[in-house]
Amino acid sequence: MSSASLAAVGSIEVELPTAFHPGWNRLPGVRVDGRTLAIESAEYFFRLESHSWLVVEWEKVRDGLLYTHETTSSAVEQLALDFIREHAEPTSDPALVLRTAYEVYGHLFRGDLLASADLPGVTAGHLRMLHEAATLMALNKVELDGHISNIGPCWFFPAATSVVFGLDDDEGRMLDELYHGAWFNEHRRIESIKAHAALGGRLVHGCQAKADQTGGVVAPYGAAMAAFRRDLETFKKEWIARVYAYRVEPAR
Repeated sequence: MSSASLAAVGSIEVELPTAFHPGWNRLPGVRVDGRTLAIESAEYFFRLESHSWLVVEWEKVRDGLLYTHETTSSAVEQLALDFIREHAEPTSDPALVLRTAYEVYGHLFRGDLLASADLPGVTAGHLRMLHEAATLMALNKVELDGHISNIGPCWFFPAATSVVFGLDDDEGRMLDELYHGAWFNEHRRIESIKAHAALGGRLVHGCQAKADQTGGVVAPYGAAMAAFRRDLETFKKEWIARVYAYRVEPAR
């Protein structure tokens, strides 16, 4: 998308239930003022070709899907897909996407899970990082043919959180591992599939065999994953480097 087209998209502004970390102001196009989060599309997005998302009201997912159990004839993925087909609506309002994502990730990264997660060194602060970064990641988008139509710095959330929260390399890798696999055992994977129905799809990692800073996206069921990986490979190194360029080195 051209710079002129990006500029035409304009500003995104949303008031969230809690204030985001002020370090988000380090990323281009992001402004945080208390509970208000604003994004200038022309500055923030690397690519913005689609202005429509698919969402389900979080209350419907919470009340109608989260506590539904799969059976031998209906897997959890099928339950989620059927729920999306029945309840999802397209929206061109990115603020609605952000508000929905805030609820999804507030549920998935809730602090009361720390006691049972058995993850030494993981704190409520790390969950806040995941919650906030994943909320912004919801604006990214993959089409059914696998083409990545929307992508901003929070696709590469380990790099983005390193900038925002001043993480060193070791802590950034730990957060990437936490997002990529350690947090999502089978029980958590099932919970994640259900929760992501609110965003019209399922969580897909850009990383492959190991966490490698590539982040991920909520992709629609049926999206062509081979094409998705090919598209991601064409730009990920360059754009990860661009995100890291905003990193502020700690004072010595």
